[in-house]
Amino acid sequence: MRLRVEVLSAKLAPGQKLKIEELQEVYGFSSSPLREALNRLSQEGLVSADPRRGFRVASISLADLQDITHMRLLLDVQALCASIQYGDDAWEADAIAAFHRLEKVESRLGEGPTVLNDEWGVLHRAFHLALIAACPSERQRAACASLFDQSERYRRYSARFRTVPRNKKRDHSKLLDAALARDAVKASELLTAHINGTLKNVDAALTLMKESTE
Repeated sequence: MRLRVEVLSAKLAPGQKLKIEELQEVYGFSSSPLREALNRLSQEGLVSADPRRGFRVASISLADLQDITHMRLLLDVQALCASIQYGDDAWEADAIAAFHRLEKVESRLGEGPTVLNDEWGVLHRAFHLALIAACPSERQRAACASLFDQSERYRRYSARFRTVPRNKKRDHSKLLDAALARDAVKASELLTAHINGTLKNVDAALTLMKESTE
């Protein structure tokens, strides 16, 4: 749904009030499907719901991202190891194809903040989910996808204030190579560093924002 996309892309600002009447005008839906969508987004951690104050886009904080990062390091890394263990030729082919599509987009974007490009965002998500697609636990894969989406708002946020471009292409290439080599130890190290990189970038962005308002 478009509402979800705009929350993930940070087009709807963290903490922004989501009034049903205004959303009806923007999206053209009646109140019932909008409330249902907002409740689903609340369950995903993308929207906060309060019986008295209504709905708001979930706020952004370093503590929240630290929690998201903690859970990703527990679930994503183990899911990648499981994929390396159980993945077959089709899994390898899908991962290679997902990387190729992501690489083609990156080659057209130059040195700017790739994370702010919508097409790149979709393909970036697809690449990471392709890497863990052979994990036999459907619930774990779903949890990983949800946590990825929650961190997507933070990636978008930090990219707006980033002063040094992050070489994600190199990160992704090394990660893919380790997975295809069935080197679970190396792949785990690379994915851990990759996930922690987002935390580091957002921490720097929050600090920069705080300093600019003081």
